[in-house]
Amino acid sequence: METLKGVCIGAGYFSHFHCEAWTRIPTVHIAAICDNNVGKAREMASKYEIPNTYSDYLEMFEKEKPDFVDIITPPDTHFAICKAAADLGIHIICQKPLTPTLAESKALVACVSKANIRFMVHENFRFQPWHREIKKLIDSGILGEDIFSLNFRMRMGDGWQKDAYLARQPYFRAMPKLLIYETGIHFIDTFRYLSGEIRRVYAILRKINKNIAGEDCVLVNFEFENRAVGVLDGSRYHESNYRNPRYTFGEFLVEGSQGCVRLYSNGRLTIQPLGQKEKDHPYQHRDINFAGDCVFATQTHFSQQFIAGEPFETGGRDYLKSLAVQEAIYKSNEIHAPVLVSR
Repeated sequence: METLKGVCIGAGYFSHFHCEAWTRIPTVHIAAICDNNVGKAREMASKYEIPNTYSDYLEMFEKEKPDFVDIITPPDTHFAICKAAADLGIHIICQKPLTPTLAESKALVACVSKANIRFMVHENFRFQPWHREIKKLIDSGILGEDIFSLNFRMRMGDGWQKDAYLARQPYFRAMPKLLIYETGIHFIDTFRYLSGEIRRVYAILRKINKNIAGEDCVLVNFEFENRAVGVLDGSRYHESNYRNPRYTFGEFLVEGSQGCVRLYSNGRLTIQPLGQKEKDHPYQHRDINFAGDCVFATQTHFSQQFIAGEPFETGGRDYLKSLAVQEAIYKSNEIHAPVLVSR
């Protein structure tokens, strides 16, 4: 069995989900982890049995000579790290948000492409088990030939406090763009995964918590190339009535010409054909790691496709399409009008 040698950069909150998932992927060996705070890197290394720690990622690249790097750092660091890895022939899986701007993201994708580097964005929401199952149901035709609408309602309730986000991801508070840039991009990608390319958006973005910099409440309408419509109704301020609001992140309704499928916040899926009662749709999902173990599924996809030499679902060039939608959302909110997505 071929084994990939990997290294990680970043020992913050979300890196725990990455490192734990790598321990369960037999084709990957994480040889080192790097963080500016070497004490945090050592804590992670001890917890997940990672042999080596560094405070300088260039030194780590030189000494470890990995097959790939897993970048789990804030977005304003991504371009420099990716360029350094690409210059050394190191392949990349990189967390989102990809970079602070679409222009910089395009430059990053061009940089790694020119270097002939395998590059995948760690976009894990499309790998949540309920979204994979909804996609299977759509493709099976059970909802009919046409998909008419996709509606997602998110209530996370983790951002209403005066000290919102400080305990887990404090840098959220100072981000001038928050819900769409940091969280909504997940749903942009998931909507594209389920129903294809997005043609036009109309968005209303608001900041409810006055103690943060960016938006925390959004209503976005999507118009797809296939004439389906979508709605993202999201708030990090108001609360869910489910035990774990970060399991599915909300509730989904997908409607087609022959019926609908519903996702509940506890992971339950139901199907309701036209003229019939709603019935449960059994499938496998587990409340482990993060959001149905989607980090494990994402990283498994990366390792499998890497070894097979096959494309990644969320490769750089494809992911730029999601970022173009994101940019259109902010433009729509700015001008208070629908905006066509640039191609």
